[in-house]
Amino acid sequence: MDYLTAYLWPILGALGAGGLIGFEREFRGRAAGFRTHILVCLASCVLMLAAARQSEWNYVVLPGANLVSDPTRMAHGILTGIGFLCGGVIFREGFSIHGLTSAASLWMTSAVGVLFGVELYPLAISAAVSTLAVLALFRIVEQSISRQIGVDMTLRYGRADAMHEDDIRELLRRFGFRLKRIGWSVTKEQQTHHLKVVGKTPLRTEALVAELNRTPAIAEFSITPRDD
Repeated sequence: MDYLTAYLWPILGALGAGGLIGFEREFRGRAAGFRTHILVCLASCVLMLAAARQSEWNYVVLPGANLVSDPTRMAHGILTGIGFLCGGVIFREGFSIHGLTSAASLWMTSAVGVLFGVELYPLAISAAVSTLAVLALFRIVEQSISRQIGVDMTLRYGRADAMHEDDIRELLRRFGFRLKRIGWSVTKEQQTHHLKVVGKTPLRTEALVAELNRTPAIAEFSITPRDD
């Protein structure tokens, strides 16, 4: 079997597809970036190449043994194992979950590597192009949609100055904040209250920031938009 056809083209295809998807993630500053996606795609590809050519393995078949090759078992193992790697880029911060898109891109990159490994080139290339379209081009579409963004907000104030929950809800409602849930935290000495809020707000939050700055009871606050 010609080496160029059997091994080189699938490996180059996996390198190229993984690199393109990883470049988009690296450009966005995500935890799983360029090299990670290349390695995931390449590992999936070479494992499937090895599984698909099990007849070329160097081992001794026992007399009377009936050897059955099933490359799909390797594919199942790859896609199961990649779940552990994907779990490493998903993390929780307060009420928010981050890294879901990066985890999904790793999973998809692994699937693309599997397709290159079994030499399904048209499907592999189509999958890689579709993944890039979702990550890059669809982001432009997403930004053009009139929408609200998820926001994590933390307020801190003295115990004696604690605002009533109804007042907080009314304050946020006036600035278009759609409240989802509120969490409370009180220090051991019970001198300060920490209020954590998760909700959605219009893309511009300057007016809300200015109002919080004018509220004497609030000692500190933070507003962190979520972008997974």
